[in-house]
Amino acid sequence: MSILVNGSTKVICQGITGASGAFHTKGCVDYGTKMVGGVTPGKGGQTDANGLPIFDTVSEAVRSTGAEASMIFVPPPFAGDAILEAADAGVDVICCITEGIPVQDMVRVRARLEAYPDSVLIGPNCPGIITPGRRVSGEGSNAVFEGGCKIGIMPGYIHTAKEDAASGKAVGIISRSGTLTYEAVWQTSVLGIGQTTCVGIGGDPVRGMGFIELLERFGDDPETDGIVMIGEIGGQDETLAGQWIKDNLSKPVAAFIAGRTAPPGKRMGHAGAIIGGADDTAQAKMDALRDCGIDVCESPATLGTTMAAAMGVDAAAPA
Repeated sequence: MSILVNGSTKVICQGITGASGAFHTKGCVDYGTKMVGGVTPGKGGQTDANGLPIFDTVSEAVRSTGAEASMIFVPPPFAGDAILEAADAGVDVICCITEGIPVQDMVRVRARLEAYPDSVLIGPNCPGIITPGRRVSGEGSNAVFEGGCKIGIMPGYIHTAKEDAASGKAVGIISRSGTLTYEAVWQTSVLGIGQTTCVGIGGDPVRGMGFIELLERFGDDPETDGIVMIGEIGGQDETLAGQWIKDNLSKPVAAFIAGRTAPPGKRMGHAGAIIGGADDTAQAKMDALRDCGIDVCESPATLGTTMAAAMGVDAAAPA
């Protein structure tokens, strides 16, 4: 199984005719995602390079295609309204890749999304979400997959479906960092561990789905055998997630907190990665997670082996 998206999920791209939207739509199509159209105001009635229909509004796209998910590559000044347009059109999973959205816009968006309980937001400023498909041919970047769903910018070929995993086990991955998401995927895949779904929640201080919401979904998924959680300095999300895990989750969790050497008061990379107090530091979060019984990695290089050990997978015998 998976969470949020699967091989039958119908996806549109808002901003499909922009450079990034066009490039990554093709990547999703090539991976096997069921892309059914796109939205660019003023270009309705046209088709893109993949032959996908373009609509003027999300509502038109949903009515015509039955789209259930949206991938947003709209420029920052307009991305907040694009998220709300998708919610208003009844889109279930809204994945906003755009970075640089003003915080005040996201505060407004989060408040307005309360009126749309059936829609979930992933991001913004995130790599997206992927439920891996089965490999049917090829190797590396030339591999061909089917039955999966990639929404965003993740490199699909490094992912492994549970059915293809040598260990027969799979993890769910939740991360504030795009690059470290890929690192966790690669390391687990090399060790013969698959992934049910990987979610990049983004590094902005105001965003959509967080750790606890996704931990709960992975906890309820019978095919997810363990969870990799990657956090950063700034805020209390990881600490709160650790307490939730201690109180509610029996599956093994491996965690890493980025930003150990970051100086207080200086933003590091992501808008949300800034130490505002003693509890926001990487070390404080690592200590809090350990106190909750979670396996915490000292280095991102050990994400895979730490997860394998927690799941009882022989890390000395990689696939």
